[in-house]
Amino acid sequence: MNAIVGTYECKIDAKGRALVPVALKKQLPAIADGFVLKRSVFESCLELWPMQEWNKMMEKINKLNRFNRKNDLFVRKFMAGVKNVEIDDAGRLLLSKDLIEFAKINKEIVFSSKLNVVEIWDKDLYEQTLEEDIDFADLAEEVMGNIETDEQ
Repeated sequence: MNAIVGTYECKIDAKGRALVPVALKKQLPAIADGFVLKRSVFESCLELWPMQEWNKMMEKINKLNRFNRKNDLFVRKFMAGVKNVEIDDAGRLLLSKDLIEFAKINKEIVFSSKLNVVEIWDKDLYEQTLEEDIDFADLAEEVMGNIETDEQ
């Protein structure tokens, strides 16, 4: 799968429905297969997983020994709040109330690409996260500086 690209702002209605921007929808693979919506592991946001990407992750997780307490706890936490979702014929995605509460979503949201998944943020929280005091150059060097490439 090609990486999903872009950041898109929109609003959710009183029923928790968000109109998925057309530019984003065009990038999402196999919309008919559906998606999985879940809590993020590290942030107060949601993750929208295309089903083929979710299935790849489930193959990895299914290899964990569930008689190992840490593995069992990880699976429980990772799967907390997981929902199968679809984009309806009107192009809307329904966010459940429990996930809206987890992500502290108000009226305005941001769909933000994260390689093969899409994060869904409350707009204000997303902006706060981007403004965190972090030296991105140092982070980039630490994370990407030791990756071997074929272009050396």
